[in-house]
Amino acid sequence: MKFMKAKTIKGKSPEEIKAALQQSMADDCLPDKQIFKPTLAIVFISVKQDRDAIVSLLDKENIAIFGATTSGEFIDGEIGEGSIAIMLLDINPAYFKVLFLETGDHSTLENASQLGAEGKKAFANPAFIIASGWLHIDGEHIVEGIESGFGGEVTVFGGMAGDDLILQAPLVFTNGKISVNGLLAIIIDEDKIAINGIATCGWKAIGTTKTETKSIGNIVYTIDDKPALDMVMKYLGVDIDLDSGKDVVTHIGAYYPLQLERENVAPVMRTAMFANKEDRSRICAGNVPRGSKVRFSLPPDFEAIDKVVEECAEIKNEKQPEADAMIMFSCISRHLSFGVMIREEIEQVQQVWSAPMVGFFCYGEFGKSLSARQAGKTGKHEFHNNTCCVVALKEK
Repeated sequence: MKFMKAKTIKGKSPEEIKAALQQSMADDCLPDKQIFKPTLAIVFISVKQDRDAIVSLLDKENIAIFGATTSGEFIDGEIGEGSIAIMLLDINPAYFKVLFLETGDHSTLENASQLGAEGKKAFANPAFIIASGWLHIDGEHIVEGIESGFGGEVTVFGGMAGDDLILQAPLVFTNGKISVNGLLAIIIDEDKIAINGIATCGWKAIGTTKTETKSIGNIVYTIDDKPALDMVMKYLGVDIDLDSGKDVVTHIGAYYPLQLERENVAPVMRTAMFANKEDRSRICAGNVPRGSKVRFSLPPDFEAIDKVVEECAEIKNEKQPEADAMIMFSCISRHLSFGVMIREEIEQVQQVWSAPMVGFFCYGEFGKSLSARQAGKTGKHEFHNNTCCVVALKEK
């Protein structure tokens, strides 16, 4: 009987990817001597690379594509910048479906609802691995829409595309389609492929709980009735030159995210992507409802990595002992704040299941976090910032 196989390849040009693809399909090293013929490619690629050439290369081999641009990409523990990382999966085409929708006449919520409905039509028990373009303010709507279209809670993991921190046009793409406003999904039959994962951050909260006293959507104006930007700078003792442009992203956003507190569920992180020096507001990569209870975060250390690995191990021990393949969606803010430590996190997470892994640094993550009080129990699927989202797949 033929089972799902996974291989990862990487390169800094279409030529390198072509050679690696040919080599992977020519290898005669599979334990059961089966021919490796991938049917699905998970492609994470820098905006600096020639996407059309990569798509054409995979098209010629009749390989379905799930693709996103990145702010850094990796396979296993090898991190690249400005490169291409691909996971090739030899998986029964009857077990999955790739669907691409674009925000145009329809809202993100409507598209996500259609995606959920299509998943319900495709399989009795579907799971969704998703990627989106420049839809960061609609993160919650994506999860809400999928569950609405499906008609209940459903497995959703994924990430928002990046663009090497240019913050202008992250893209998602598949065979013959590409868009900055796209919503892309691999819909997988969970009756055939087990999918389990975790959205985890490991960040420690600092100080007392505060209240968002004025916010609209993803813009936070005041915290405890004080200008949000001034509150952060004073409370954390940071001095930031607001005329330095995107340095605001790296300093405030990456190093000092907000933790939105909830009952019985781990806090959800919100990263500030921009700051407005005129009205002293913070513009976050996700909605922050007015009245939210929040705490600031300490810059991460190795204990944060230990926490992430510990929570991944809980998923392995409680739900999925083995994996054929792993996908990681890690926030670019983690890379900025962890620095060289991020390699340690990626390597240790990959070693939890010791399976082939592909991933990229993104602008937002989708997945379940562990319950705040019950080990091994997960909360609902939702949109995260500054989080590491890990997915493990195993054919049943």
